[in-house]
Amino acid sequence: MVQVPYQPFVLFERSHQIVLALTVLVPILLAAVFRMTRSAAFERWVRWIFALAIAGAWASWFVVGHEKGWLDPGNELPMDLCSWAAIAAILTLVRPNQKSYELAYFWALAATVQGMLRPGIPYDFPEFRFIEFSVFHGGIIAAVLFLTLGTRMRPYPASIPRVIVWTLIYMALAGLTDWALGVDYGFLRSKPIYPSLFDLMPDWPWYLPVLVVLGLVSTLVCYAPFFLIDLFGGGRKKRGA
Repeated sequence: MVQVPYQPFVLFERSHQIVLALTVLVPILLAAVFRMTRSAAFERWVRWIFALAIAGAWASWFVVGHEKGWLDPGNELPMDLCSWAAIAAILTLVRPNQKSYELAYFWALAATVQGMLRPGIPYDFPEFRFIEFSVFHGGIIAAVLFLTLGTRMRPYPASIPRVIVWTLIYMALAGLTDWALGVDYGFLRSKPIYPSLFDLMPDWPWYLPVLVVLGLVSTLVCYAPFFLIDLFGGGRKKRGA
């Protein structure tokens, strides 16, 4: 029997649109149910399901990737920012706390969202990499949205310098890994080969300072809704110090 090849992945085609919609709608629905029921058991189950989905998708990448020969030093280490966002999200889902939540929040919305909008995957659903990528990246974003909209966790002014410091730590470690192994975690050595916002930036190394500035701007944009809430709605801006 001749194996029918998978269809190439096409940006913003139906399957991609469905994944993007589910990534937003599912946590909104779950958050609405929790806020209506105030069921601690429901909230706990949702958190653990998200944690298991993210961790399971991540683990499956290493299992299947090893079997298929897809792994190499450039993709088998947890040195991309989405992996750090996944770790922060899983820690928060398993044991909710402010410090890991705020890292997950900013990294998911400033970085993982970019990955979801411009996935670097070769084939469409139901190829494994499409499913794994969607569950892993979509799960991080959906988990953060549920924690924010459902359990009402949120960043505070003190969160901004903390996430900036941790992001700089990430960039330093990713850069050291890139230098030591000749790889490109964080896209610190070259632009992605697939279409992305990097295409609008100057060539290496001049896009690196642009990347830093965009990171700072993204952090402020992600905090903006809470700044407005605190400014006009009497929010809890003093917490999280």
